[in-house]
Amino acid sequence: MTRISDVITKIEEILMIILMAAMVIIVTFSVAFRYFFNSPITWAGEVSIFLLIWVTFLGGSWGLKYNSQASITFLMDKVTGNQKKILMIIQLLSMILFLGVILFFTYKWIFLPSVHIQKSSSLLLPMWIPYSAVPIGLSFAAIHLIARLSPASIKREGAE
Repeated sequence: MTRISDVITKIEEILMIILMAAMVIIVTFSVAFRYFFNSPITWAGEVSIFLLIWVTFLGGSWGLKYNSQASITFLMDKVTGNQKKILMIIQLLSMILFLGVILFFTYKWIFLPSVHIQKSSSLLLPMWIPYSAVPIGLSFAAIHLIARLSPASIKREGAE
């Protein structure tokens, strides 16, 4: 599972670079066209929002891979050794359970017929495309958390 997590991480990194670069270019051109040429790009705001949503969910998943989210650690700082490892396992299992529940409802939502007929206002893009950022990002996050449950990961994280 660690190898799968590593491959997903590389995919996330490449996608985030591409999506962020696209967002920077689109917003820059949008501002330039609006203020210098007095001709706004009508679809730029919508595309920027969709790109930001994708970057957010991919970035959140990537952050779980490296345990880089903000967290409250006063309890983890008080315990050592096996207690710390047990607490870490409980923490990871709780997050996986939470993601499982959210993923169940997210996939249920994304496959609704009403979602498949929705279109975005400017591009008329099927809304299941931007909405897919949620289940894909959360699925990647769940895979990263499951990979962190491996004995080697628990030993490494417990030593920190």
